[in-house]
Amino acid sequence: MAGVQLTHDDGVAVVTLDDPARRNALTGPLVDELTAVLDDLEADERVRAVVVTGAPPAFCAGADLGELGASREAGLRHIYEGFLRVARSPLPTIAAVNGAAVGAGMNLALACDLRLAATSARFDTRFLQLGIHPGGGHTWMLQRLVGPQTAAAMVLFGEVLDGPGAVAAGLAWRCVDDAVLLAEARTLAARAAAVPPGLAARAKATLRDVAALDDHAEAVERELVPQLWSMDQPEFVERLVAMRRRIGRG
Repeated sequence: MAGVQLTHDDGVAVVTLDDPARRNALTGPLVDELTAVLDDLEADERVRAVVVTGAPPAFCAGADLGELGASREAGLRHIYEGFLRVARSPLPTIAAVNGAAVGAGMNLALACDLRLAATSARFDTRFLQLGIHPGGGHTWMLQRLVGPQTAAAMVLFGEVLDGPGAVAAGLAWRCVDDAVLLAEARTLAARAAAVPPGLAARAKATLRDVAALDDHAEAVERELVPQLWSMDQPEFVERLVAMRRRIGRG
């Protein structure tokens, strides 16, 4: 049955869109299930990082526009919630992009903190080619990652990036063989999962906040408050003591 499959181990949850017959297109029910899963994961203290992927052969083929219903705006906003819910998550998130990420499916990848691309990955905006304007903040998310020229090439001129091309453009962090994609994503996610969860959440919020700043001095002030907070946390004290012990043995 189509839906969202979930596994988690050692602090890392893997969320898999599982509707391969429709190439994991975002439907209303799938979005509802995805948002519910994110709610559950964020309430689970065992989960500290999330990997989002799709059941082969695709990552996500975009929105199922045939299910918008009578109110197109309400239908679109409902679809948006699938990837916007991922974007709002305080947990570190990785998109393990296997196969095509198209339109709203590409938005889902863009909503994650990091994108790991399989060799089979295809990043395809495709909005204009379908006769529809980009939505869900697609142009904003894309330009922030790749700049205006690459964004124009993809949105206006229909350029599609494969895995290596996405890495070269700054859209993906790394390209790996399909066979090891999930293993690589889990390895990366495990590093974030090893960080105290409150600290990871604050660092993620800071990364987003400072992106809007134009001045280094403002960034210094923005980072100072959470840095002072982190020094009062027991995890910092414990790790500092452990580091000093290691140095002492050296």
